[in-house]
Amino acid sequence: MKKVLVLLNMGGPNNLDEVELFLKNMFNDKNIITVKNNLLRRFIAFMITASRKNEAKENYKKLGGKSPLVAYTQNLADKLQKSMDDVCIMYAMRYTPPFADDVIKEIKKKKIKELFLFPLYPQYSTTTTKSSLEDFHRALKEAEVFVGTDEIVRFYKNKKYNQAIIERIKESLQNDCAKEFDLVFSAHSLPQKIIDNGDSYQDEVIENVDILKEMLFNEGLNFNHIHLAYQSKLGPVKWLEPSLEQKLKELKNKKVIIYPISFILDNSETEFELDIEYRETAKELGFKDYRVAKCLNDSDIFVEAIKEIYSKNT
Repeated sequence: MKKVLVLLNMGGPNNLDEVELFLKNMFNDKNIITVKNNLLRRFIAFMITASRKNEAKENYKKLGGKSPLVAYTQNLADKLQKSMDDVCIMYAMRYTPPFADDVIKEIKKKKIKELFLFPLYPQYSTTTTKSSLEDFHRALKEAEVFVGTDEIVRFYKNKKYNQAIIERIKESLQNDCAKEFDLVFSAHSLPQKIIDNGDSYQDEVIENVDILKEMLFNEGLNFNHIHLAYQSKLGPVKWLEPSLEQKLKELKNKKVIIYPISFILDNSETEFELDIEYRETAKELGFKDYRVAKCLNDSDIFVEAIKEIYSKNT
């Protein structure tokens, strides 16, 4: 029987009716809302969901009434399947269908004996990688499915993965001169408290940016300046800094390319937050040129990176 490679991700609403489900599941995750009291976490999740669901629905309406992430995931899975005949490609989402429980029913039906879990988060975080892996292992245990399981927890050092990012930046730059632009790597922010408690995410994002700086230099792509900033802050607690808004306000050069360094697949935080909301912010700040590079999605080089990572870890 074939081995199975399972892509793991947070997921996103498949329709407007799932927006509330997405928010509810995300903020009930003990890795996201880290209070120890389950009842208090449920109350906090209820309050956040109630306050955000209507705005979130309006935002998703501007993206066609759903998150683009699921379609991009399906495209990636399909492309991998075509080039990996001896492996069955599946995917499971953390907060929206298809859930781990659904995928494991298929695995059980097919009598699969070997799994490789591939969280689509290049840098490790308790809020993403740990959460997705824990959820999948929980579902395996509850379904009494006992299989050999390998997994990857970070892959930001993989050369092909980083080369795929370089190619996306080149696509955004087109035939223009890199020296005319500032390049901002935008990472999803986290509450400072999570980092202070030992989460390695920030250190790994910084190291990833350093790797990419060297690769860009070696390819002769000499941007005016290269920066790191953080997006998607939520709530009054202290988050990682500088925020992307702060960084845009600081830039003297009004031509910028944004690359979403912590995202593999385009989603609401790239296609809405970066490409719509921050584009408006950039316009208000007098930017002459504001570009958002596409995420890796199903790029040929990234597909090769996944295949390489899989083969080296199985």
